[in-house]
Amino acid sequence: MSSIINLSINLDKIDKTKIITGKKGKYLNLTVGSNRDGEDQFGNTHYIFQSQSKEEREGGSEKNYLGNGKQFVFDNQPKAKAETVTNDDDDLPF
Repeated sequence: MSSIINLSINLDKIDKTKIITGKKGKYLNLTVGSNRDGEDQFGNTHYIFQSQSKEEREGGSEKNYLGNGKQFVFDNQPKAKAETVTNDDDDLPF
């Protein structure tokens, strides 16, 4: 089985001070978590927030929630073909 998670974030909620400028562009570290209670009223199964440093986590800083998403699971396994087994050497006693 495979799955995907479609996410939607509110760009206006991004803390711009957490944008990292690297050699190949600008980056924002995000964390995705799964809802403890399964789906919410809109069918969302996951939430997204800006990643926190160890100090922020230990200091009790509030998470900056940016959005949510839904997981979709696909059963892409090939279907097994039904095999017909014939036994010409039928030496069963019944």
